[in-house]
Amino acid sequence: MSSEAMQAVKVYRHLLKAINKHIGKDGSKRHFRDFVMEEFRKNTKLSDPEAAYQKIKLARDYTFLLNSVHHHMDLLFSYNIAVDRSDEMTRTLKKSAASVGLQLPDVYQP
Repeated sequence: MSSEAMQAVKVYRHLLKAINKHIGKDGSKRHFRDFVMEEFRKNTKLSDPEAAYQKIKLARDYTFLLNSVHHHMDLLFSYNIAVDRSDEMTRTLKKSAASVGLQLPDVYQP
């Protein structure tokens, strides 16, 4: 496998991992992941190396953007900058419970 193909596979894995982590993989959000998978499969047979490089660069940049936006949002939560703190508290409690091997029960909301 050539180095360009290895690089494309690496970028593809990172992009799918970012999509799963930040967007989700449940039914209503699956169409975005499917679109990315279809685009990568469609562009595997590009004969122009410059076009292939541009597509890989675009995927890498989008992965970086997706991770950076969510990291920025986490920083805003941690600095308490005019955002709703209930999501952060729930996330912190879940992480704390998971660190000792427990899971928080789902809260009933009518």
